[in-house]
Amino acid sequence: MSRPHLLRPRRIGAVILALLAAVAATGCVYRLDIQQGNLLKLSDIDKVTVGMTRSQVRYLLGTPMVSDPFAPERWDYVYRMQYGRSQNVDSAHIVVRFDGDNVSSVDFLDMPKPPQQSRPKSWAFWKKPPAAVPVPPPEPAAPPISGPSPDANKPGGG
Repeated sequence: MSRPHLLRPRRIGAVILALLAAVAATGCVYRLDIQQGNLLKLSDIDKVTVGMTRSQVRYLLGTPMVSDPFAPERWDYVYRMQYGRSQNVDSAHIVVRFDGDNVSSVDFLDMPKPPQQSRPKSWAFWKKPPAAVPVPPPEPAAPPISGPSPDANKPGGG
């Protein structure tokens, strides 16, 4: 004869334990950082100037992420970085506009916030490079010290 009233608490306990294990396991799942789009350096973007050709821009920045066939005078460079489980998403959106084959303007629609300690060091590319430290000009060379001539050791030499 079985005692169902004694098995019921064990089953409930097992179900609760299984649910707790499942909930705890969901917090252990690793989420990758997702990086999409054109990874650009600010120094390269600063080199794009009005009057450059399309091929020069493509050489500096690469192929645009969005090149609309209905708006060939506009190239969009888009970048997005999502860090694992974090809700922080960094994004950048740069638009290069052309007049014919030459650049007419460069617009920054979205730029990421300055890097924080929690972000990886790879985001340093968005910072402007530090200002160059001026190097003092070299000092003029001192005149050579006059000494005995090389012929002084030879017999009959000065």
